[in-house]
Amino acid sequence: MLTLGVDLAAVDKRTAMAVVEWLPGRAVVRDLVVDVSDARIVAASEHVDKVGLDCPLGWPELFVALVQAHRGGNVAVADSDGARWRRRLAYRLTDEVVREETGIIPLSVAADRIAHAAFRGAGLLAMLAAAGHDVDRCGGGSVVEVYPAAALYRWGLVYRGYKSRGQHVQHAELVTALREAAAWLELGAFDGLCRRSHDAFDSVIAALNARAAAIGKAVRPSDEQRTVARVEGWIALPTGPLSDLIHGADE
Repeated sequence: MLTLGVDLAAVDKRTAMAVVEWLPGRAVVRDLVVDVSDARIVAASEHVDKVGLDCPLGWPELFVALVQAHRGGNVAVADSDGARWRRRLAYRLTDEVVREETGIIPLSVAADRIAHAAFRGAGLLAMLAAAGHDVDRCGGGSVVEVYPAAALYRWGLVYRGYKSRGQHVQHAELVTALREAAAWLELGAFDGLCRRSHDAFDSVIAALNARAAAIGKAVRPSDEQRTVARVEGWIALPTGPLSDLIHGADE
C-alpha cells in the first residue's frame, strides 16, 4: 500500500507532500518534497491508494446558507443566542466532533486564515475528480481529510507549539519522539528535511493518518452525520495508537 500526505498551504510555497510505502512490519518514506504545485499533487495521487489532505474539504452548511441569504438581503437570525449562532456559522460538524474527542479546536474554515488554503483545496478536489478520483468528502474514496494536530494528540505526541517561531529545537525533538514511538517508520534520507520543515513533517503525519483511514482505524461519520459530512467534509481522526497502522491490517 502507498499513501500520500499533503500539507496544503494557500500557495505552492509551504505546501509539502510525502509518499509512504507500507510493507510487512515497516513503513518507508519514499518521497518528501516541499513547495509543491497542484499538478504535482495530482500526478502523485495517480500512484497511491489513499491521499490524506490536511485542508478543510468544505464549509459549514449554515455559513453557506448565510452567504446565499445575505446576497439576497434575506438574513434571519433563527437562534436568540447570538454566540451559539455564530459558532454554528464558524465550525463544521466534524470540527465539533474533533473538539469533543480531543479538546482541540480546529481552525474555522469560515472565519480564519485556513480559508485561503481551503480555496485552493476546492480547486484541487476538482482537479482530482477530473483525473478520475472518487472524491468523497466523507473520506470513503481516494481522498480523506486529515488533521495532523489531532492525529498527534491521539498518538500521544506533542501536538501544538512546534510550528511557532523559535521552536526549531522542539520540532526536532518531536521528530525524534515520532521515530521512538514508531520504530518501524523509516525516514531515511528525509529525516533532515522533516527536522528542518514542520510542513514536511506534517505531510508525513498526513500520510500516516491516510493509512489509518484506509485500514478502518479512523473515525467515520455515522449514517446521521454522513449527509452533512458529504458537503462539509470529515476529519479522519485516528481511533487508536500508532501501532495500529503497522499491525491493523494485512498487507
